[in-house]
Amino acid sequence: MSPIRVDGPPDLEGSLALDHREAAGADWELDYYSRPILEPDGKKRWELLICATPTPLGSAQEPAEPFRWARICPATSVNSVWLKEAIEAALAEASSLGYGQPRRIRCWRGSMRTMVQRAAEGLGLELVPSRRCYSLVEWLQQRQLEVYPQEPGYLAGPLAPPPQAIRPVSVPLPEAVRGDRWSWATLPFGALAEAADWEIGFAGLVNLPAAIAAATPIPGIRLFSRTRALAIAGWLAGLEPVRLELDGEQLVLEAGLEDRWLLASLPAEEASAAAGAFAAARENAAGLQFIAMQSADGAERLDGFWLLRDLADG
Repeated sequence: MSPIRVDGPPDLEGSLALDHREAAGADWELDYYSRPILEPDGKKRWELLICATPTPLGSAQEPAEPFRWARICPATSVNSVWLKEAIEAALAEASSLGYGQPRRIRCWRGSMRTMVQRAAEGLGLELVPSRRCYSLVEWLQQRQLEVYPQEPGYLAGPLAPPPQAIRPVSVPLPEAVRGDRWSWATLPFGALAEAADWEIGFAGLVNLPAAIAAATPIPGIRLFSRTRALAIAGWLAGLEPVRLELDGEQLVLEAGLEDRWLLASLPAEEASAAAGAFAAARENAAGLQFIAMQSADGAERLDGFWLLRDLADG
């Protein structure tokens, strides 16, 4: 029997919609890196890609399509000065098109973190080192398949190595945020279309992939704490959760750029069964998975809810 147990979506009749009165625009996701193209001078092309994070909570005033912006950088100008000026140009263009100005920029490559941070700080923007850049990764994958191969000087092969070549050892959660217990869970994909209307303390929703049947089960976990659910949810939100995985007999949460947090240790038999079931469910759901934080099984409120995606980020 599969260890993944089925739970329905929370009962949210009469619940309040999430607060989205923010005046700022959506967060931005940024990649500043070389591409598989040789320029006429023999140097690899460098490119800056910026896209807004789509959100189900976007205001009615925001344009329907998330902002996207690309600019080629001369290989001799790869530095924080050029990057700051380019981000300034992107901000100006976004404003002219009616997009709100971002408060935060997510950078998904650890090797570029310092340079991006210098540029962002010079513009008063907060940098969030995070692989929670699902829209950016999808855009990169699309460009790798459809754009770069059409360019003169294209070099066939993968874009670049993943941000982390060696996985760090998973670290146990601090005792204060371990909660009381946890359980496997699933939600039907169709229920997630209404997630923006659920009552959630800390929400991390993402744009849903297309062409998934409404009944498709999305795998995840539920965390419970009778007295500290909201505080734990706030702490987890700050981690920038990326994906769940079973590493041997350990249930691990990957977060940020390279953080790995040990959520639980499972008996060998359960871990073996869970690994196969969770991987299969995740594959059928286009990489989607979730974490829910609640005070109790029957609680109508979700103190935290994060959608995650397992995407090839290299």
